[in-house]
Amino acid sequence: YSPGVAAPVKEIAANPENAYRYTNKGNLVAVISNGTAILGLGNLGALASKPVMEGKALLFKKFADLDSIDIEIDTKGNQEFIDTVKRISCSFGGINLEDIKAPECFAIEKQLIEECDIPVFHDDQHGTAVVTAAGFLNALEVANKKIENIRLVCLGARSAAIACIKILFQYGLKKENLVMLDSKGVISTARTDINHYKAEFALDTNWQTLDDAIDGADAFLGVSGGNLLSAEQVKKMATKPIIFACANPEPEVRPETALAVRPDAIIATGRSDYPNQVNNVLCFPYIFRGALDARASCINNAMKIAAIEAIRSIAKLEVIQEVKDMYNGEEFSFGSNYIIPKPGDPRLLDIVAPAVAKAAIDSNVSKLYPQNYLYIFYLKTYINLLFTIKITIMNSNNLEDKFKIFGRIGCVYCSKAKEALETRSIPFDFINMQQEGISKSDIAKQIGKPVNTVPQIFYGQHHIGGYTELAQYLENNM
Repeated sequence: YSPGVAAPVKEIAANPENAYRYTNKGNLVAVISNGTAILGLGNLGALASKPVMEGKALLFKKFADLDSIDIEIDTKGNQEFIDTVKRISCSFGGINLEDIKAPECFAIEKQLIEECDIPVFHDDQHGTAVVTAAGFLNALEVANKKIENIRLVCLGARSAAIACIKILFQYGLKKENLVMLDSKGVISTARTDINHYKAEFALDTNWQTLDDAIDGADAFLGVSGGNLLSAEQVKKMATKPIIFACANPEPEVRPETALAVRPDAIIATGRSDYPNQVNNVLCFPYIFRGALDARASCINNAMKIAAIEAIRSIAKLEVIQEVKDMYNGEEFSFGSNYIIPKPGDPRLLDIVAPAVAKAAIDSNVSKLYPQNYLYIFYLKTYINLLFTIKITIMNSNNLEDKFKIFGRIGCVYCSKAKEALETRSIPFDFINMQQEGISKSDIAKQIGKPVNTVPQIFYGQHHIGGYTELAQYLENNM
């Protein structure tokens, strides 16, 4: 430990960016709360929020192999909270804010984004918005409706609801076609008891209640409380109504209640025991994975949109057997009962994280490999390889999996690839392509894209690339 540890200390002192090279900063997320809005339980204090924050940290590790630590800050004051987070932010690659009540959460996040040079992301707002938007846009597609033509009723006006609506505005929802309600009724221009966050969504209308607003509505978004939408109100909605009843644990309306009066409805909830679960775990691990691996300075709008589109796309793919097995062999296909991927679908990692990283690069917030799309390929390969290695360690049946170098005798880069693995005592097989009668076109058919150089390197069935990609992986991770 000592005196060797002094070497990276000096390197980081000389250049703070070296913390990403010599420490775990680039793979570490802080999950931070003050406990003022814990789940649906309310303001129960910082310590009471700890179980939720610990659970969130485990989800980061489980789904994206991101190390995470929970931090509970015992203060109700905005500035005190902000100052504490800012002072410790240099230790982390990213910060996930959680369970902070509105409207304070808006000001807290905004100031931390401005003052920190790492991603700061309030998941209750933006994670909810990303997953809700992905499902909602797919539901519109299934119902054959255009977002610019629909009328949407949103029951709830706190942080999650506001973030969801702002995202849907970007996709074409018209402000005049939105009716938002809080606990006192329709948020209208006639009301004088609303803050400036709610005032942004005020509608010039005489409607006062949910019953007024729901008549003829195309869609309902509930981010409020249980059993607030009745069967009679569902019956009054337009053809093929879209109902997102996201209150937890009890939705605004149970799917069986809604379907009994409107069998044409497309329904999503926050619960795992019904189809179409709106669950933030579909996005936050992968958004942070992509953001940290691209070394983004923030999580911007382009990255959120990229996550939405990536999640949407997965729901339209053929469902793999691994996912079916998680649900006792149940069959899924894109439609009313499957508008959003299932939590645990491994393709979320493969598709969402690289899409977010690419968006960070395209929008010039990446500090790493600017405009270098080789990094995106590397990121996806690294994630697949990392999880394959873990599975290999746990499953003795796969212990024969190792690095394979397909190359030719006398090839300089083949020799370099072998040397790179040998110096790290990593086992590998060298396959002489000439001797085995293997051509570059044979490898191209296997990986589904052209191959112009040798060597080509695999780990088990996972294609890494050539010497450059191998060297890059080893440089950053071995």
